[in-house]
Amino acid sequence: MNERYIISCCSTVDLTEEQLKELDLEYICFHYELDGVSYLDDLGKTRSYEDFYSAMANGAETKTSQINPDEFKEYFKRFMEAGKDVLHLSLSSGISGVVNSARIAAAELAEEYPERKILVVDSLAASSGYGLLMERLSALRAEGMGLEELYEWTEANKLRLRHWFFSTDLTFYIKGGRVSKTAGFVGTVLNICPLLDVNVDGKLIPRANIRTKKKVIREIVGKMTAQAEGREHYKDKVFISQSACFKDAQAVADLIEEKFPEMDGKVVINSIGTTIGAHTGPGTVALFYWGDERTD
Repeated sequence: MNERYIISCCSTVDLTEEQLKELDLEYICFHYELDGVSYLDDLGKTRSYEDFYSAMANGAETKTSQINPDEFKEYFKRFMEAGKDVLHLSLSSGISGVVNSARIAAAELAEEYPERKILVVDSLAASSGYGLLMERLSALRAEGMGLEELYEWTEANKLRLRHWFFSTDLTFYIKGGRVSKTAGFVGTVLNICPLLDVNVDGKLIPRANIRTKKKVIREIVGKMTAQAEGREHYKDKVFISQSACFKDAQAVADLIEEKFPEMDGKVVINSIGTTIGAHTGPGTVALFYWGDERTD
């Protein structure tokens, strides 16, 4: 644990526990239900991602719930009592209202611990894109950036974090109302893969319908080619998350490593966690990198 201040996130950051420990990040868990049974979204520890997505593919009903203010108070309080300040980034407000729970808890604890600070940021990010943002914050703290300076940096730079998603299975997009039943039927017959990104408001927005997996893989890498910081000379990290479709994610990673030889290390591939995966279902690949600031 960093001696100066805590950097904190939600479990929807879709990193592994080992990655979070290595980055010296704290996290608080969302909740989900599978066929009426409640679980913590605890990075696949209680129920493996493989088991979770298999259950969904076999028709299990899913439901998610965000962290409430009382849970945040208990979570933050242990840092306050240890004499630590906190910078907490929440899952995008375009996807969840959880940032409001964190802010309510922070305001109440400010009265109990007036000498401590809890700064809350709406990340406008999701899944391992949220994770890529947290990775950068960890690095900046390690370089000596203070709490308030890092807060200001985050607010100024978070929209440079780009997200692109595609899905090869429309089942749960239809079930969740993101795709109509008619469009979903036609899309399934024609092998349509929707391509989506996260916009300036942190909302997941459909951008195109691409026919065949092979083409959508080329298109998602094409988006990075057009937007990445430095373009083909991109020098930063790239994260991918996937829901029970590792081979598709690896195909994207292989193409990226070929097109961006100066990037920092190999592409990191993680699982889409149970909170976001409860809505996407299996068959989704998400790509994250630093690039042009989001404007739409």
